[in-house]
Amino acid sequence: MRNSTLARALLWAPLSLALGWAHAHEGMWMPSQLPQVAKDLKAAGLAIDPAKLTQLTQFPMGAIVSLGGCTASFVSPMGLVVTNHHCAYGSIQFNSSPQRDLLKNGFLAASFADELPAGPGSRVYVTEAVTDVTNRVLSSAVRGLQGKARIDAIEAQQKALVADCEKAAGYRCNVASIYGGLQYQLFKQLEIRDVRLVHAPADMVGRFGGDTDNWIWPRHTGDYSFYRAYVGPDGKPADFNAANQPYRPKHHLRVARSPLNEGDFVMVAGYPGRTNRHALPAEVDFTFGWLRPRNIQAYGEWLDIIQRETTGRRDAEIKLANTVAGLGNAHKNWQGQQASYEGSDILARNQAQYQALKAWVQADPQRQVQFGASLARIDGLLAQVQEETRRDFLSNLGTPTLLGTARDLLKNADQRLRPDAERQAGYQDRDQARRRAGLEAFERRFDAQTDKAKVSHFLTQYLAQPADRLHAGFMQALGLQPGMSAEAVKARVDSLYALSTLTDKAERLAWLSRTPAEFAQSGDPFIAAAVALYADDEAREARAKELAGQVQQAYVDVMRARIAFKASQGQAVYPDANGTLRVSFGQVTGREGPDGSTWSAFTTLRGITAKHQGKGDFDAPAEQLAAIKKGEFGPYGVKALNSVPVNFLATLDTTGGNSGSPVLNRRAELVGLLFDGTLDAVISDWDFNPKTTRSIVVDARYMQWQMRYVDKADRLLKEMGVL
Repeated sequence: MRNSTLARALLWAPLSLALGWAHAHEGMWMPSQLPQVAKDLKAAGLAIDPAKLTQLTQFPMGAIVSLGGCTASFVSPMGLVVTNHHCAYGSIQFNSSPQRDLLKNGFLAASFADELPAGPGSRVYVTEAVTDVTNRVLSSAVRGLQGKARIDAIEAQQKALVADCEKAAGYRCNVASIYGGLQYQLFKQLEIRDVRLVHAPADMVGRFGGDTDNWIWPRHTGDYSFYRAYVGPDGKPADFNAANQPYRPKHHLRVARSPLNEGDFVMVAGYPGRTNRHALPAEVDFTFGWLRPRNIQAYGEWLDIIQRETTGRRDAEIKLANTVAGLGNAHKNWQGQQASYEGSDILARNQAQYQALKAWVQADPQRQVQFGASLARIDGLLAQVQEETRRDFLSNLGTPTLLGTARDLLKNADQRLRPDAERQAGYQDRDQARRRAGLEAFERRFDAQTDKAKVSHFLTQYLAQPADRLHAGFMQALGLQPGMSAEAVKARVDSLYALSTLTDKAERLAWLSRTPAEFAQSGDPFIAAAVALYADDEAREARAKELAGQVQQAYVDVMRARIAFKASQGQAVYPDANGTLRVSFGQVTGREGPDGSTWSAFTTLRGITAKHQGKGDFDAPAEQLAAIKKGEFGPYGVKALNSVPVNFLATLDTTGGNSGSPVLNRRAELVGLLFDGTLDAVISDWDFNPKTTRSIVVDARYMQWQMRYVDKADRLLKEMGVL
């Protein structure tokens, strides 16, 4: 399902950051902001100079890396990278087969030579510089533009900055919109392209508890795995080659030797995705009143289809394992958000705050001139965005995967006719390696039987809508009719897939070099459908950009008003997360649970044996159970717990994208990996509650115990300097 480019929350700048320690764990701070909360960091227990956290190429920030959706960190001078098991899940799945089921049994490379390519498109990104480029992106000429012209001009400036930055070989650069378009920053990252899988525990260690325990405390999940970054013999990024050598990072994290206790300071550095704490009432109401309930229902149906269609077909289960994990995670997260929202006063408080903002603007003529027009029009613009989302919801779900592939290939062919600098972002020469990698990996993550069942299911729902909700061009391109029965839809979908050659790898890759004229002559039904839809797709994209430009301009004014209003009250407006490098900090601590229960800060190995059922989500490996029974805890045991700590809770402000982020102690030593939150607190993406918000972390002591006493990964422990 493609999300609307307009349905997003924007991010806004703080005017002041003078927050007391009582609230210091709220907020995902950009490294450049940390000097402004230095006193809070020191008061909380940080032992190193807070200024060091602003230096991205120094310790410890130089050890923090992005995987392009998850976070990770270097933990040895030989490029060893640790992240979450669920972040490496796609690589484990890619290398698995029914004959060599790494998903189930785990993987441990006996030597460097045995480490496996992580899969096409796998990357390790090392951030080396962040530069403010606001004045370049928002030049005086750009500031005077409206709608689509404004969006196009901003994109042109971003592409020029990226092209200049990437003149240095081996780098991937990106211009990020910070504070919803008030500021722009250029991120320069070393792009390591040869990434290899080194070690992953068995499925029922790395995923113990499965979906049953997802977002639940107490938790007993060993959510960790290891990659290694490789470069060419010259030390520069290179594609996979047997002659490549392990990358030698300038800095790596050391695993803590000192014990971690309840109440201790911890911090996390990573790449959190999106939070929406500054969303307007219209966005909150639409999300939880219309979009979220339908997403929950649709994803539940999608998961049921996958289970039904793959049962008894292990190869299909392996191909779609990563898809199931992602869908299941989002589905349960959304259920938790919706449950927390319903019956709450979140919308009422949001509306009251918005009305107070409007009243403040109306109270001053100058503020009326500056902000009044945007406040008056923003809700109408958002209503247009929301109508587009409603209209396309079922057609997006019902679009065949192969049609999506064909549309992208045709767009790529059309864009290649233009000079590289004039192509749209995503279709330039710099993007072709990623596109090829995705096409190469396609067959290991696609199952035609399941895809046909999913498409037929949602297309039947789509075609049952009133005629004025249907897209005539879309139906004509696929040979569909309003009100078709489920049987007729299935027959049509089956025929489309039967006639397509896009499931053949060589044929898919061949389309990368073909011209639009060759597309127009193709007899492949999905290529032909893409050609038939292309003009309409382009027109819809242009309309979307026009609306996006109008929304962005109005948002900027509204948020400037909000920032000024809060500043008049002496309050800070901290930025939402937007996928860029952030730091948050807090303490190891439990909390009150539901129904008068108390959640302790740590779980232990005893919980694994207590939960073990020998089936389903609670089927711990026999080797692990034997090691637990033996009771040999070594240096990883905690006397007060009479066991090894498995997971712990911390008051860290995090969200999706923080998965795999290193959790550090007061000396910036590794004490764990962040991997989850609690179900009653996932609403914090929209409405932060310091009483309930907790992040769940896999304890580094458990990782080491499992590696030493169960998986016999002594080679890696020695490399990390802990054995």
